[in-house]
Formats: sequence, C-alpha cells, structure tokens
Amino acid sequence: MALPRAPYEFRHLRYFLAAVEHGSFRKAAAALEVQESAISRRIRDLEDNIGASLFHRHSGGVRLTIAGEKFLPRAREIMRHIGESGADASAIGRGEDGRIRIGNLGSLTSGFLCELLCSFRVSHPGVATELVDGAPTDLVAEIRRLHLDVAFLQGAQNWEDCDTARLWTERGFVVLSESHPLAARDELDWEDLAEETFVISEAPPGPEIRDCLVKRLARFGHTPDIHCHQVDRQNLLSLVGMAEGLTLTSEAATAARFPGICYRPIRGEVMPFTAVWSPVNDNPAMRRLLSLARTMSAKLHQSS
Repeated sequence: MALPRAPYEFRHLRYFLAAVEHGSFRKAAAALEVQESAISRRIRDLEDNIGASLFHRHSGGVRLTIAGEKFLPRAREIMRHIGESGADASAIGRGEDGRIRIGNLGSLTSGFLCELLCSFRVSHPGVATELVDGAPTDLVAEIRRLHLDVAFLQGAQNWEDCDTARLWTERGFVVLSESHPLAARDELDWEDLAEETFVISEAPPGPEIRDCLVKRLARFGHTPDIHCHQVDRQNLLSLVGMAEGLTLTSEAATAARFPGICYRPIRGEVMPFTAVWSPVNDNPAMRRLLSLARTMSAKLHQSS
C-alpha cells in the first residue's frame, strides 16, 4: 500500500484519524469544526490516492475496511512524526533548543562572559553552544558569512555590516614573575613598564597585546621589546614565571593561577568588551543570548 503524496498527508490524515476516533464523518466534522462534506471529500481523495477504500459507510456512521485497518497504524505514525517535528521547530523558534556558535577572544576563567554562558546554559539547557577562538577580523568575517552567530571581542570598534553592543569592561593587568622587582608594587603605571621585555603568543590575543603595548608605550618615546613565541596561553605564562618577560591580560583571566607568576593592575587601563553579530542572523537562540547579555550588562552598570 503506497503512502499518500506529501501535499495531502497532514490534512487528509487528520480527517481520517478523526473519522476513526468518532466513527462518523458528521461527528468528526463537528469535532474539527469543519463541514461534513469536507471530511467526506478529503477522505475520498485519500482513498483515491492510495487506491483502496478505507471505510465502510453505513447509516450509523463508518467503520474501517481491512485496508483501513492496515493503513491506520501508518497514519498514526506519520502524524506522530509531524507532531514531533512541529514541537522541535516550535522549541527552536522560541530559542529553547538549537545551536549557537560563539566567537571569543576573552577569557572564560571568570568574569562577565563566564557568568553569561553559565546563566544561559541553566535557562536554555536545550541549546548547544560551540566556542571558536580567533583573531577579531577572522571572527567578524565568519559572522558576516553566518558561520558564527555572535562574537565577544575586546574593544568598542564598530564593524561594517554588523550590529554591536558594548556590554562590560575589565581592568587591564600585567603578568610578571613573582621574583620581578615590580611584583612588590600593588599597582603599576605604564611608565613603569616602558623599559621591560614582553612575551606574547603568535596566536590571538597575541597580536592585540602587541598593538596595545606599542600604542601605550609610544607616549614615552619608547618602542617596547617584544618577543613572540609559538606557544599556547599556558606555556606563555610559564615563560613569564621563568622570568623571560612580562605579558598583559584582562581582569577575568587573573582567576587562573600558575606557579611563579603574579598579576598587577595597570592604573587607569580599562578594556571594553563588545558583542558583534549580523543583523540578518535570525537564530532565535542567539537573540535570547543577546537579550540575557543586555540584561546582565544593565544590572552590572546599575550596581557600579
């Protein structure tokens, strides 16, 4: 027995199952609030489509034929799948399920972004999140291509063809060896760092740290001594602990503890962080994440 063609499945099967449940086209029509003739006509179309009579018609109503009894479980299965698909689509549309790809340049050790993602996971457990590290220009390019939903980037830059929202700020810190003379200070000025050697990674945010150092120390007429290494963040901090040089980080990252290093704030250095996304991205889960981020940001600013 062939299944009905896709354009007829939902309406015709709905009428068929209603007639089975109520044992009458008239009662099925009343339950569905349609004309009895519509029930009769659509079931006749269904019978023509599958090439078999599904009901015996009699004055008291209808009862299934042998072909109808065989078709009934298939009809119920099709309707069950349609119902499940509709529920899934509805949940995704409400942002309860789905997937978000997030570009990130900051630290997830602590701070605003860590709290945001933790809160979102609690309120939207059905949404899968995927984090992607990268340079800001690369992440924004992926946003424009809709390969990423949103990126959280340091700075307050406006990006062409993208929407942005400044959400939070973090203090800037220098990372140095515990044996370094400046470790005895509670807070440092940029002028204190003018003659120091710095180590950075070639991977992000290494290039961004280089740009910051050059810009901040240029005011003292000094080009910073920067050594670039092909290492990850953990090994870079190990180099700092070995007194190979200093590096920079944001406040959120200072929750990470490594042997032999310490963190000291840089007076007056504040780093803004911004959400960046495409205005044509219609991912409901991403919109829910941005709404939560704005709410948390507003509360943060009210308390400060």
